[in-house]
Amino acid sequence: MPEVGTTSSLDSADYDPIEHLNAIFSHPSTLSSVSKTSRTLQKHQYELDAEIAQRVAEQIIADGESVQRMQAAQADLAELFQKIESVRERAIHTEQTITEMTADIKRLDNTKRNLTLSMTALKRLQMLTTAYEQLQGLSSSRQYRECAQLLQAVIQLMGHFKSYRSIDQIATLSRNVSDVQRELLEQVCEDFEVTFAKGEVAQRRVMLADACLVMDALGDNARARLITWYCNTQLREYRQVFRGNDEAGSLDNISRRYSWFKRMLKTYDDQHAAIFPPSWRVDEMLANTFCEGTRDDFRAILAKSIRRADGQSLNVNMLLSCLQETLDFEHSLERKLTNSSRMSIDTFTSNDEKVPPFAHAISEAFEPYLSVWVEAQEKQLSVTLPRYRQQPLKPPDEDFSPQMVMSSSTELYSFYRLTFAQCSKLSTGAPLVELSKVFAKYLDNYAQQVLLYHISERPSGQTPSRFPSTEDTIIVLNTADYCFNTCTQLEERIRGRVEDSLKASVDLQSQEDAFMGVASAAIRGLVRMVEAELEPAWREMRNTGWSRLQGVNDQSPYVAELLQRVNARSRVILAMLHKQQYARAFCDNLVELLASTYAANIIQCRPISEVGAEQMLLDSYVLTKGFEELLTLSAPQGTTAPVGFVKRVQEKMNRLSPLLKTLQVRPSPPEALVQAYLIHIADKSDVNFRKVLDLKGIRKQDQGQLMELFIAHKSGPRNESLPQYSAFLTSLVVNTGTTTTTGNLASAQLHNLQGRFDPSIFGSAILTAARDGVDRFGSPALGGSSAAGSRSVSPPPGTVVQNGDSGSTPGGNVNQNLRNIGKFFKRDLGGFGGRFGGHRGGEDGGK
Repeated sequence: MPEVGTTSSLDSADYDPIEHLNAIFSHPSTLSSVSKTSRTLQKHQYELDAEIAQRVAEQIIADGESVQRMQAAQADLAELFQKIESVRERAIHTEQTITEMTADIKRLDNTKRNLTLSMTALKRLQMLTTAYEQLQGLSSSRQYRECAQLLQAVIQLMGHFKSYRSIDQIATLSRNVSDVQRELLEQVCEDFEVTFAKGEVAQRRVMLADACLVMDALGDNARARLITWYCNTQLREYRQVFRGNDEAGSLDNISRRYSWFKRMLKTYDDQHAAIFPPSWRVDEMLANTFCEGTRDDFRAILAKSIRRADGQSLNVNMLLSCLQETLDFEHSLERKLTNSSRMSIDTFTSNDEKVPPFAHAISEAFEPYLSVWVEAQEKQLSVTLPRYRQQPLKPPDEDFSPQMVMSSSTELYSFYRLTFAQCSKLSTGAPLVELSKVFAKYLDNYAQQVLLYHISERPSGQTPSRFPSTEDTIIVLNTADYCFNTCTQLEERIRGRVEDSLKASVDLQSQEDAFMGVASAAIRGLVRMVEAELEPAWREMRNTGWSRLQGVNDQSPYVAELLQRVNARSRVILAMLHKQQYARAFCDNLVELLASTYAANIIQCRPISEVGAEQMLLDSYVLTKGFEELLTLSAPQGTTAPVGFVKRVQEKMNRLSPLLKTLQVRPSPPEALVQAYLIHIADKSDVNFRKVLDLKGIRKQDQGQLMELFIAHKSGPRNESLPQYSAFLTSLVVNTGTTTTTGNLASAQLHNLQGRFDPSIFGSAILTAARDGVDRFGSPALGGSSAAGSRSVSPPPGTVVQNGDSGSTPGGNVNQNLRNIGKFFKRDLGGFGGRFGGHRGGEDGGK
C-alpha cells in the first residue's frame, strides 16, 4: 500500500485530499487497507496537535521573558537620565563659582591694558613732537638724508594717531606735519629745477641723491611727480626739434630721432643715473615717455602722408625701412633696459610668454598702414604665378623621380615663409591675418591655375593638342600632396604667432581641401590613362555575337586582352606612386571605372541569350580575380592583396551578378523569368523589369504577357517586403538607340573613344559632382548609393551633363568644387590608415 502522510503530499501548499485518496485507493483491492489508513491519519493528527501545543507553550514563556527584559531596560534608562541631570546641575554651579572668583581679576587686567595703552600713546606723542621739531630744522638746512629718515619716522608715528584726530592738539599737530611734507616736496622740486637750469648737476649730485630719498619717503605721488618733471625736461629739446620742423620730423629723418635719444640715454648713464635710486627705473620711464611721444608723432605723419593732396601713395620701401629701424631701436631698448632678451622673430614661441615692455612701443603706429605692405606682397604674387604656370614641370637636365615635386611649389612656400617671418616681426595683429588671406587666395590660384593647368588638355598650335604624360601627372600629384602638408604647417605657424583674439580668423582648411581636389583629379587622370588602353578589348566584347553563342568557355577572348592591358599600364603607374595611400586610391578608382564600363558594355551587347549571359557571368568572375591582384602588381613577388581591397573589388564586380543570373533564365515558361527577376534583382519596378526584357531581346509585342505576370506576382504576399527600385538596375538607362549609365559611361561615347585620356573635363566633373551632391569626385557607383562609404570615380569622357549645365565653370566655382572634392578624397584616403599625406610603410593600407 502507498505510504500516507509524506511531506510531498500532506505538507504541500496546494494539497488536494481527493486526488490523494484516489492515488491511495486506486484499485478495488486496496479498499481492505481503509481502516489502517484511517488509523495512520489519526495518529499523524495527534502528533501534529501535540507539536502545536508544545510550540504555543514555548512561545508564551518567551513572551513573558521579553516583557521582563523591556521593563528592566526602561528602569535603567530612567536612572541614567537622573544621573545626567545631576551632572549638568553641578557643572552650572561650578561655572557660576569660577565667574565670581575671576571677576576681580578681569577688572585688574582691563585696568592694566588701558594704562599701558595710555603710556604708549604718550610716549609716541613725545617722540612725534620731538621728531617734528627736528624735521623742521633739518628741512631749512637742506640736510635731506637726515630728513628722509626723520620723515619716515614722523609719517609712521602719525599713523598711530589717526583715531585721535578729534582731539584739538592732535589735529593741530597732524596739520603741521602735512605742511612740512608739502614744504619738503616743493623744496626738493625747486632744488632740482634750479640745479638743472644752472647746469650744476655734477657739483650738487650728492644733495640731489639725498633729496630723492626724501621723495621716496613722501610716497608714490611725489616720486611720480619728480620723474615726470625729469622726463619732460630732458625731452623738451627733442619735441622742439622734431615736432616744430616738418623736414626734421619726416620719416626720412627717423634715424636722427633714435640717434638723439641714444645720446640722451648715454648722458643719463654718465651724469644722472647716480642721482636716482635704481628701484625708480628712471631710464625706463624716460624711454617709455620718448616712445609714446614718438609713436604719436609717427601716427600724425603717416596719416598726413595718406591724405597727401598730390595723390601719391605711401612709399612702401620707405615704410618698411622706417619700420625696420623702429624695430631695431625697440630691440636695442629691450637689451639695454630689461634683463630678459626679446624673443626671436624666427621661432614660434608660446603665447604664454611675457610680452617685452618695449615690444611695439613705437612700431604700433605703423600697424594700420601695413596693409600697403601686404598689397605689395600680393602684387608680387600676382606677377609670380603666371611665371610658375609657364615653367616646365621638371628641369630638362633632371631625371624623373617618383618623389619629384614642382620646383615652383617649393619656391612659393619659401616666399611664404620669408614673408610670414617678416610680417610676424612687424605685427602679430590684423596685418598678419590679412597676409594669411592673401596666402589663401594665391594657394587657391596655384591649385587651379598651375596644378590643374598642367594635367589638363592644352592647345599646342597643332593637331592633336598636348595631353599630360604619366610622369607629369605623378609630379602634379606629388606637388598637391606636398602643398597639402605644407599648407597645414603654415596654418599652424600663423596661428602660433597671431594674437589670441584673431586665431579663429586664420583658416587654410579650404586650401587644403583644394589641393586634395587636385590630388583626386591627378588620380583620376592616371585611371583615364589605363582606360584609354582598353578600347580595343571593349570593342571586341561588343562585337561578339552574344545572342548566337552555342556554348560557354572558361573565358571569352577579350578577357585576356583586357587584363593584359590593365595590368601592363597599371604596373607602370603603381611603380611611380611612392605612397601607399595613392596606390590604393588609384586602384580603387580604377576598379570602380572598370566595373562601370563593363556594365555599360554589357548593355551594348544586347540582345543577350541565356548562354551569352552565362558566359558573361564566367567572364566577370575571371575579371574579378584579375582585378584583385592590381594592388600587388608592383609589390615583391608573393605579396598578397589587402583584405579590404579584395572585398572592395568583389563588392563592385558582384553588382553585375544578379542581372546576369536573371538573363540566364529562358522567357518560356514566363513564370520562371518573373520569379528569377524577383529573386535576383529583387525589386518591384516595372521599368527595371522592362530593361531586362529589352536586354534579352524580347520584342515589345511579346512583353505584354510577361508584364502582366510580373505585376501579379510582385503584388503577392511573398514580395511585399521588396523595395520599389533596385539601385543598380535603376542607374542603367536602356533605350532603343542610346544606352548610358547615369553619371557613368554613355554608349554613344563608347563608340567614339579616341584611345586617349581627356583631363580637360576635370573642372566640369568637379562642378557636376558638387552640384549633384554625389558622394565623391564624380558620379555615384553603378548599383550603389551615395552613402558615406562610397568611393566612386568621376565621370569619364563623354559624361552627359544633366540639367543643361555645360562643362565650363567660373574660377571661383572650380576652387569651391576642388575643396569639396578634396574633403571627400581626404576622407577616403583617411580610411586607408594613417594621416593623409604622410608616408605609410604598411603593406595593407586598406584594411
